[in-house]
Amino acid sequence: MARKKVIKAELIRRGWFLIKTHDLVKLVDELHERDPQTADLFQPLCEELAERYFTDRYPGFDLEDEDWPKLRRQVDEIAVLLDTIKRRVGPIP
Repeated sequence: MARKKVIKAELIRRGWFLIKTHDLVKLVDELHERDPQTADLFQPLCEELAERYFTDRYPGFDLEDEDWPKLRRQVDEIAVLLDTIKRRVGPIP
């Protein structure tokens, strides 16, 4: 969920009108229209996580055990992306 909110925050910062969606690929496509360089940072992770989100939301599709090293890497990538966006926004008064 955090990755979705980070992307939405960056989109809103760039003048996007908030819409209700859980579709990470759609959100990163919206970001690509406004900032291709930032979207390129998010794209690979969003595609990976979009598949994961689907299997978590709709049981019966995930037949494999968790890949904990991969999940740890994804969490680390999200943290880096969040820090990138936070630096752009600046300190909260």
